[in-house]
Amino acid sequence: MSEQGWPAPRVDGAVTGTVTVPGSKSISNRALILAAIADGPSHLTGLLAARDTSLMRSALVSLGVGISESGTTVTATPGSLKGPANVDCGLAGTVMRFVPPVAALADGVVAFDGDEYARERPMGVILGALRTLGVQIDDGGTGRMPYTVSGTGSVRGGKVTLDASGSSQFVSALLLAGARYDEGVDIRHDGKPVPSQPHLDMSVAMLRERGVTVDDAEPNRWVVAPGPIRALDTAIEPDLSNAAPFLAAAVLTGGEVTVTGWPAETTQPGGQLPELFTRFGAVVTRTEDGLTVRGTGRVQGCDLDLSEVGELTPVIAAVAAFADGPSYLRGIAHLRNHETDRLAALETEFNALGGDVTQLEDGLAIRPKSLHGGLFHTYDDHRMAHAAAVVGLLVDDLQIENIGTTAKTLPEFPAMWSELAG
Repeated sequence: MSEQGWPAPRVDGAVTGTVTVPGSKSISNRALILAAIADGPSHLTGLLAARDTSLMRSALVSLGVGISESGTTVTATPGSLKGPANVDCGLAGTVMRFVPPVAALADGVVAFDGDEYARERPMGVILGALRTLGVQIDDGGTGRMPYTVSGTGSVRGGKVTLDASGSSQFVSALLLAGARYDEGVDIRHDGKPVPSQPHLDMSVAMLRERGVTVDDAEPNRWVVAPGPIRALDTAIEPDLSNAAPFLAAAVLTGGEVTVTGWPAETTQPGGQLPELFTRFGAVVTRTEDGLTVRGTGRVQGCDLDLSEVGELTPVIAAVAAFADGPSYLRGIAHLRNHETDRLAALETEFNALGGDVTQLEDGLAIRPKSLHGGLFHTYDDHRMAHAAAVVGLLVDDLQIENIGTTAKTLPEFPAMWSELAG
């Protein structure tokens, strides 16, 4: 480790290799939430071990949920939810948004806080929705952390209208807990399109797997019937979004990288990576071994709608920075409210290296230019660190500030990346 940052590995030839990524953060934390309010113990195999899932586990334990480990299996046993409790959200959107609707079912006061930047992330939509459903919230009128949820052991539930254009997590949060509310929940979205549709599909699919009745036939409306949530033993899929930088290495260097265990079907946003990398000119194949991406020596500029897969934007931007023409990444205005303002961060960091990136109203315009070394700031954002590592493959003397932020969802990233880059 240098005084400035982690030296990003630089390669002179094609990157080749096989990578196995740990379990999906999005599926892991949804599975934990559902197991916490299920009708019996659930056994979760391959659950991601990273900061976001550790924060989720700690939050649920503080509410009275039993969590134990045996080998690669985590067992979650529902308990009597109660306060007082303190929940550290870190910088995890799934914790700060998914846990309050569950905490509302507890008997007692539950206090929420997190990292410094977490206090800037908008929470007013979910907190306002919970108030509409009969939950007592105290946020000092800020719509942000810190805040408290005062539960009485049950939630009335019913109809609620919200604007989820800032994050699909606002809808997923209510979906996941809604079956345990007395009247269920009838969620209606009123606003610009909800981003990250795959994450909503994931929430709905996981509820139905556990016997919950969800009606999403009407656009922008989700109705969850009240009733039990069946305990379910679950094998967690690999985190396909965390596979993005490894596959990008093949695209940029004309190499070939295989990610093992790629599911035949998935609701993860990372499931769209094959299509996206094909648009850049790569060749993608799927076999029994997994998904293989092969670079062709040419990276084509392209115009992409990333509204459903916004979390992939940093790595996609890194690939676009080396294309043979301009690229436009659209439908991602909501990224201004992620772990950091990702659009501003990408513009700032690429341009500091000599790039030509400008923000659009809903995305980025990237015009490839020769990049030079320097310190790439990550803003405590794991996806920014992934983007920096991809850039570093082709740029001399690139330093990545706080590579440790990748522990949010993939603690092994620095070692895995160094091994792949040889």
